[in-house]
Amino acid sequence: MILQLSGVSKSFRIGSNTVEVLRDISLELKSGEALAVMGPSGSGKSTLLHLIGTLDSPSSGSVVFDGQNPFALSEPDLARFRNRRIGFVFQDHHLLPQYSLLENVLIPTTAFPGNKENGGMRASELLQRVGLSHRLHHLPAELSGGERQRAAIARALMLQPAILLCDEPTGNLDRSTAHSIADLVLDLHKKEENILIAVTHSIEFAERFPLRFELNEGRLRRET
Repeated sequence: MILQLSGVSKSFRIGSNTVEVLRDISLELKSGEALAVMGPSGSGKSTLLHLIGTLDSPSSGSVVFDGQNPFALSEPDLARFRNRRIGFVFQDHHLLPQYSLLENVLIPTTAFPGNKENGGMRASELLQRVGLSHRLHHLPAELSGGERQRAAIARALMLQPAILLCDEPTGNLDRSTAHSIADLVLDLHKKEENILIAVTHSIEFAERFPLRFELNEGRLRRET
């Protein structure tokens, strides 16, 4: 997988004003690479992830995956592309409270036909890898915050996405739990050989990434 951003900008209309959030961002990442993006609140970090995750489209420039422009796809095909190729981990785990951990991890397989083959085996394996093999049939409310975030990471990896996007994955956790989640994210990234992009306020978390960029005033700059 090669991810290429070329001259990406994003602006929003607020009343009669245009607010430019991202300005002329270019970036290239390959499978196995890991990038941390830091920046102050409101700098556009989440907007950048939304564009890479195809949840929103750029105002100008291009986001290309292995030479393919996903925004040229029909809405159903774009949804399938997103489901198969991109995994998301958010600051809040977003687990469905009425389902067990195993059922939550299996949710990505229910979106489209053909996703369920060997799904139960893959889900159980991932929950074992994140240290939750003894919690398969527990509800989210029965778990700690760190355990819920571990389950969310397993869910994001369920369909072996080429790109894993993490939006403040340690933001709601105490320091010790945050450290263990950071260990887990980076370890699984190496084993899955995906592209990992994390936006974070945590300097400690960001310093563990081989590539680090700062997003400020809409521009992305590599830290030296």
